[in-house]
Amino acid sequence: MLFAAICLDKRDSFDLRARIRPDHLAFVEANKARVKLGGPFLDAQGRPIGSLLIVEGADETDARNLLAGDPYAAAGLFQTVEVRAWRWTIGEQR
Repeated sequence: MLFAAICLDKRDSFDLRARIRPDHLAFVEANKARVKLGGPFLDAQGRPIGSLLIVEGADETDARNLLAGDPYAAAGLFQTVEVRAWRWTIGEQR
């Protein structure tokens, strides 16, 4: 089952995000079989202010457990994290 994780950064956390980004990308690479799609939300200046990840999990708890291992989450970057079941309908799936 697929889940959309909508993660919004804490205010003024650009430096933390930039510092943790290499670890986050390594996490995504290590979990590429389960992380199907992702990318940052951007502010008006084009700076990242959050993340959208589409992840695969047996259920919501499994998806949340995967997301908790993301270095961004472990570093306390996110103000909020919303996880919702999601169905891929449009666009190429991998």
